[in-house]
Amino acid sequence: MADFEHAAVEYNVEQALRQEGLKPQDYDEICRRLNRQPNRVELGMFGVMWSEHCCYRNSKPLLSSFPTDGPQILVGPGENAGVVDLGEGQHLVFKIESHNHPSAVEPFQGAATGVGGILRDIFTMGARPIALLNALRFGPLDDDNNISLMEGVVSGIAHYGNCVGVPTVGGEVAFDSSYSGNPLVNAMALGLMETDEIVCSGAQGIDYPVLYVGSTTGRDGMGGASFASAELTDTSLDDRPAVQVGDPFLEKGLIEACLEVFKTGDVVAAQDMGAAGLTCSCSEMAAKGGLGIELDLDLVPARELGMSAYEFLLSESQERMLFVVKPGKEEIVMSKFKKWDLHAAVVGRVLEENVVRVIYKGKLEAEIPASALADDTPIDQHELTQKIPSQVSNLWNWNESELPLANIHGLEVNNKIIDWNTLVLSLLDSPTIGSKRWVYEQYDYQVQANTLIKPGDSDAAIVRLRSQLDSHSNGSNRAIAAVVDCPNKWVYLDPERGSEAAVAEAARNLSCVGAKPLAVTDNLNFSSPQSSLGYWQLAMSCKGISNACKLFETPVTGGNVSLYNETKGANGSIQPIQPTPVIGMVGLVDNIENIKGQGWHSPDDNIYLLGVPFENSSALDSRITLSGSNYLEVIHGKVLGRPPTIDIDYELLVQNILRDLISQDLIQSAHDLSDGGLAVALSESSISSGLGADINLPKTTGRIDRLLFAEGGPRILLSVSANQLDSFKSYIENDTCSGDFHHLGIVSDDKKLLIRYDSQPLVYLSVETLTNSFEGAIPSRIC
Repeated sequence: MADFEHAAVEYNVEQALRQEGLKPQDYDEICRRLNRQPNRVELGMFGVMWSEHCCYRNSKPLLSSFPTDGPQILVGPGENAGVVDLGEGQHLVFKIESHNHPSAVEPFQGAATGVGGILRDIFTMGARPIALLNALRFGPLDDDNNISLMEGVVSGIAHYGNCVGVPTVGGEVAFDSSYSGNPLVNAMALGLMETDEIVCSGAQGIDYPVLYVGSTTGRDGMGGASFASAELTDTSLDDRPAVQVGDPFLEKGLIEACLEVFKTGDVVAAQDMGAAGLTCSCSEMAAKGGLGIELDLDLVPARELGMSAYEFLLSESQERMLFVVKPGKEEIVMSKFKKWDLHAAVVGRVLEENVVRVIYKGKLEAEIPASALADDTPIDQHELTQKIPSQVSNLWNWNESELPLANIHGLEVNNKIIDWNTLVLSLLDSPTIGSKRWVYEQYDYQVQANTLIKPGDSDAAIVRLRSQLDSHSNGSNRAIAAVVDCPNKWVYLDPERGSEAAVAEAARNLSCVGAKPLAVTDNLNFSSPQSSLGYWQLAMSCKGISNACKLFETPVTGGNVSLYNETKGANGSIQPIQPTPVIGMVGLVDNIENIKGQGWHSPDDNIYLLGVPFENSSALDSRITLSGSNYLEVIHGKVLGRPPTIDIDYELLVQNILRDLISQDLIQSAHDLSDGGLAVALSESSISSGLGADINLPKTTGRIDRLLFAEGGPRILLSVSANQLDSFKSYIENDTCSGDFHHLGIVSDDKKLLIRYDSQPLVYLSVETLTNSFEGAIPSRIC
């Protein structure tokens, strides 16, 4: 004990606090809880566990408002991942997490290990990973640095997912100057339970052995949690050693070994070693179980010589797990891992006392109450401004009347007319709207042979649910649908409304393929909460997500908070990202024979618009807008205005009708109107199918550009075949939403998109021309 006490004063407190990202008041609180000074190892453990990345010290009170319960929810927030009941004995495990800062300084490994980490969250619960999605944000692609970041991130995601054998089936990619130097890399994974019982992380059984399995421990990933909890600076490249290095082939063996051993029932608790490594895994297991854990670091498999206790405890080396197993089963469990050429060793035991005790080279290196590390952690207090910040309210002082005149011939700018063909092609050629083929073609989206629609052909990813009785059987007629969504421009303009819109759009995209929305996992990417604007944006976004999830009955099962997403220049200037709360939502498809894609199906099919009605002489519909639209940004170079209030009741009505139409097989295709509005949605349906469309839009009181490019509201493009038409008309005539079905035209086989306005031609473009613009949105250097 004398050695332990002596070590407590052998460091410069101010320098150590700065290195660990802790505050002076944190140090005072640590001393109070320990009733003594911490030694340097203990201070490092507190540094990672009290970081925003691990304990959500700025966001936890806001997250408490989220709905987390429902009849379908088996496991909510607090475990490695959420679990929902799919019926028929099948349970879906899913979660989303970020790897933003690591990807900014080492894009390939940062993105790759982000995929590896989210997969471990899934199979740690006893589930086999069946799908991956990702939500990515980059700066403009006219900057070589942003291009390099994108190339590295996409390559890292592709490398890890392809090698480990899990299909990457969907996602989204968007661009804005605020993400320059601070890309967002959010990875979502889904898995199906293969064990009879869900494997949880809370330690059980006094004196039960604690096992370390997987890869060896090295110095890679040191301080990763603290690194993720601070803004990026010009010197962040110096933090490159904080980025982990992953091995997807080793992780493949880890998946198989874990699932095999979980089925034996010999593992009573399991925890991935992700952020903060051994420190996080042992303290969280102890805290959740209300017990303690003793670790002997001399027994931990190491890949480097001369590592200190500090390095062992804070390393974030990849592909490692910590188990509590039943006494007497150690050798049986370890043999399963050694069969896969993985390391396995007994490194500790469960304690009755609620402490984390660490021994190294015969000395007591740390002894800390587990609850102090992983449960009773600090909460930073913030005063939430009740007044809308001027930086936001000033953006609302814009309306459509400030736009140049629009008429049947086009847009009049500086006494020149830009025709509607040019405007449509310009939007299709913008990177946020344009084709992401260069991205998804690097992913093996068909591995496991369960992907039912390839990326880019539908509004949500769809993965077949194999029969529980035979994992290689096609007997099941059901599927899981998943999507990631975030209208970041809208969240920037109004965090509450924009976040509600994110939930609504995610649900709408699931409904477009015939899936009933079930639950949500979210990734809240924001700037520093230390600024009043940053905290206000985060608080209002959480309010919007909470409101929408309650009304859609899609509880939040967990997720990730990533703050301090901003870059600090040498001159002290701060560039925060646009607030980006990514919504990952899953839904259930009851009959895969009825799923719908976004492309037209056959010539002469009738095209309808379901949802917000076309405007008439009474008023402009406030549910759709050019505020914050892609048209306003791409064509006019402005991100201004206020997004509309989301009409949740109407959203629910439209989506219920849409799913009903699909379940009765009364339509051939369905496509949500989102980025770019009606003209872009029509173009995308033609590009996906190779077929044209002959559209006639009614004359309205609004602007023509508003009719073509406005965004917002539940609006769905439908196509109906001739043999469905009578039944379809009968359905809509008897439906309460019958007034909101609008016949637009027909699918044509001449491979041209013709859009008329009050019978006069506005847009007339070949599908080939549309496709060339759409596919050319990514610069040629990348392609």
